[in-house]
Amino acid sequence: MSLTGTPFLLTSIVLAVLALAAPLVLWSRVRGPAAVRVAARFLMLVCTQATAVTLVFVLVNNSNSLYDSWSDLLGTGDHVHTAADLGSDGTGGIRVTDLPRVKQRFEAAQGPGMSAEGGVKVTELDGRISGVDAEVYVWTPPQYHEAAYRHRRFPVVELLPGYPGSAKAWFGSLHVTEQLAPLMRSGQVAPFILVAPRTNLLARADTGCANIPGTVNADSWLSVDVPKMVMDNFRAESAPDGWATAGYSAGGHCATKLAVAHPDRYRAAVSMSGYNDPIAEHGSLAARSRTLRRENNPYLLLRADRVPPRIALYDSGESGDGYQAGVALQSVAKSPTTVDVVYLPRSDGGHDMGLWRPQVTTVFRWLTAEIGHGRTAVTRSRLPARSSGGSTHAALASDTASRADEARRR
Repeated sequence: MSLTGTPFLLTSIVLAVLALAAPLVLWSRVRGPAAVRVAARFLMLVCTQATAVTLVFVLVNNSNSLYDSWSDLLGTGDHVHTAADLGSDGTGGIRVTDLPRVKQRFEAAQGPGMSAEGGVKVTELDGRISGVDAEVYVWTPPQYHEAAYRHRRFPVVELLPGYPGSAKAWFGSLHVTEQLAPLMRSGQVAPFILVAPRTNLLARADTGCANIPGTVNADSWLSVDVPKMVMDNFRAESAPDGWATAGYSAGGHCATKLAVAHPDRYRAAVSMSGYNDPIAEHGSLAARSRTLRRENNPYLLLRADRVPPRIALYDSGESGDGYQAGVALQSVAKSPTTVDVVYLPRSDGGHDMGLWRPQVTTVFRWLTAEIGHGRTAVTRSRLPARSSGGSTHAALASDTASRADEARRR
């Protein structure tokens, strides 16, 4: 039975109701010695609590798309079969353009939000460069199958969830296709191909979208293997001008890091409630050494660039949860790099889907202006950064300022 399927949800509801009804009906009917009666009643209470906790977990998991399968929940899933040292560019010296085109088999994806607006397709991709074998979800815009667009190539946005998080989250929890399809039809948002690759590649660990020889090549999976598969199988624009990343929480960190590290592969990135220093996510493999932290901190990467990359970054967040990270990036960005920072008040919500879901249309209007190539009348707006609270660049980069601010609010 699927962890996220309707049958498991209904089963959890039925068991919770039965467990609650059992003590009401059987409490005074238990017979036998005192020890037996106590044990039986105690067992009924335990079952009541266990089924209630299970039901709450299922509801929260379905709402936030934290765990996609039993293997993700139990920590038994492993989607890495090799993790060679691929060097600084993450290709191992292989020219990706020399690799043969691979035709993937796709099928209709199952789960909440996956059948809306034409439906999402899923394929199992064996990453030739990264050594990762995992699923990738793809949605094509309404115009993709229209005769007027049969020769048109479409821009692509890679959608990244938080940790823990499911590749399905953007479709099921953030309702991205339901929100964007009407805007694409009306021309308010460019017709993007949406791609959601699995990011939870190792059991009980956040890869931090990093390449770690001998452990995982998550960066190459996301920035090399997945884009090649999409361009091999869909009418997608070529990199970097037609490609962007977008994520929330840990996915926001990954989105920014990928764009900053690979301006030859991405032109824009969106981070909602993200961070710069991988240590902000305690389960991140990229936070396990000082070297890995430096190599995967977009603030430090951007500051060290001798030639500023031609990328556009969008960071949104509350004070103490993403906002300071955006201010830090903005402070070191030099033309042609641009950074838009959006401050969100605490009244907008917390670190959850309720905060990120309403931002979907806003960030895709911004992406339309950046990589939509003038298909709509959307224009860029420079958003002034608010006070950083007097934090130093080092504190902003490491998010210590964010955590201190969070502590003060509590």
